[in-house]
Amino acid sequence: MSLEDLDISNNFLDSHIPMEIGASLPSLLYLNISGNSLNGSIPPSIGDMRWLRSLDLSENHLSGGIPEKLTMGCSSLISLTLSDNNLQGEIFSEKFSLFQLEDLNLDGNYFFGSVPKSLSNCFNLYSIDFSNNNLSGRIPSWMGNMSSLQHIIMPNNGLEGPIPINFCQLQFLRILDLSNNNISGSLPSCFSTGQIIHLHLSKNKLKGSLTTQFCHISSLVTLDLSDNQLSGNIPDCINMLGELSYLILKNNNIEGEIPSQLCKLQKLSLIDLSQNHLSGHIPSCLNLTTFDELYGKGESFVSISGTPMEFENTLSIGEPVHFTTKNMEYSYKGKILSYMSGIDFSCNKLIGKIPLEIGHLSKIQVLNLSHNILVGQIPSTFSNLVQIESLDLSYNNLGGKIPPQLVELYFLSTFSVAYNNLSGEVPARIRQFATFDESCYQGNPLLCGKPMKSCLATRPPPMIQEGPTQGREDDGLIDMGVFYVSLIVSYIMVLITIATVLYINPYWRQAWFYYTELCCISSYYFIVDHLSKP
Repeated sequence: MSLEDLDISNNFLDSHIPMEIGASLPSLLYLNISGNSLNGSIPPSIGDMRWLRSLDLSENHLSGGIPEKLTMGCSSLISLTLSDNNLQGEIFSEKFSLFQLEDLNLDGNYFFGSVPKSLSNCFNLYSIDFSNNNLSGRIPSWMGNMSSLQHIIMPNNGLEGPIPINFCQLQFLRILDLSNNNISGSLPSCFSTGQIIHLHLSKNKLKGSLTTQFCHISSLVTLDLSDNQLSGNIPDCINMLGELSYLILKNNNIEGEIPSQLCKLQKLSLIDLSQNHLSGHIPSCLNLTTFDELYGKGESFVSISGTPMEFENTLSIGEPVHFTTKNMEYSYKGKILSYMSGIDFSCNKLIGKIPLEIGHLSKIQVLNLSHNILVGQIPSTFSNLVQIESLDLSYNNLGGKIPPQLVELYFLSTFSVAYNNLSGEVPARIRQFATFDESCYQGNPLLCGKPMKSCLATRPPPMIQEGPTQGREDDGLIDMGVFYVSLIVSYIMVLITIATVLYINPYWRQAWFYYTELCCISSYYFIVDHLSKP
């Protein structure tokens, strides 16, 4: 019996793949050598495995290109996975016979050139992953004619031009990830007719406004349009996105107020509206949860066919979501993403007080309201944020004291209230707060206590209260009667002292009368010379 299935993945194999592997195992249907340390090139003899249906050589150190003999000989291949190697060159040559392909994963390599046109004849292809390569050129419009496509994943390349309008024909498209390219133009309004679950278009050059057409993508779970040049307001109809869990719109030119309709999104987990031009108040009705809390407890998640999907399967569908926490941007995906919940409204023009209700969002790990114009006090309800890891309220106009109850936030590792108008004593240096240095509080001159200046040095001297004194003026601090008596006595004492000295010393007495006479004569002639009439 000939071997049909060979799986030696996730071992410690090194060296090369045998060059004659295809001739030795011509009847193989499934070959998986992923997760090893193999180097060298892909043997062309794999093209001799004409019955091969699945080939996985991912997570090795393979170099070179994809052999032309493989693309011509393996005509039965359904799944090809060469991810995370050192492969390079153009993806496929013109000689191509892999027309049965359904799943193609070439991410994490150094392929260059354009998206190969040879794929246009793969009518069964439902998933393409070309992420993290060096592809360039425009996104081909013929991809919109591949009606079976469900996943188009091509982030971190050099693709340019607009999103083809033909993509509107992809009725079964579930994931579209074109983030971190040079995509320009506006957002296609026709996406409303599809069944997209995850839409990632961040870090491009998209312009225009958020049209109301997005509000009709009822299946949308992830909407990431961050780091573009989008403008306008967040549409009020956003409450129609009932499945939306991750809303990332940071670093655009979006203006207006944060719509209260966001409060109707009962499955929202992460919301990032930072680095925009939003104004107005923070809605007090925001309600955030976690993906795991919903779907880990039996909540249904409907697939494009209308049937419920298992929780673990829904986690493997999505692409990474980038979110800033602890002053750094992290990439969250899969199971980890399902536990994430947070709010980032930083770097806007939000005004008013921080709603007390924010303190009841006990599941959030991140809250960033920095660089706004918020006033009022820090809500004491923040002590209920028992899962919080990063809390940033810096660069606002907050006043009052820092609630001492915040020391009960055991998971808090990043904290800043710098550059506000806070006063009083900082929370006790216990638990997590023992790790926060002076930079977390700087810019608040009325704050005191470790690690700031001592509170004793900032207290004013106590006022001495005096009882009523007989004969003292009610509106002054000096007894005027005593003052006048002291003045007269001092004057008399000076006169007596002068007379005594002149009486005892005849020389001083003679000099005194001489100078007195001289002053009188000088005064007389001064008056005669200046005041007498001519």
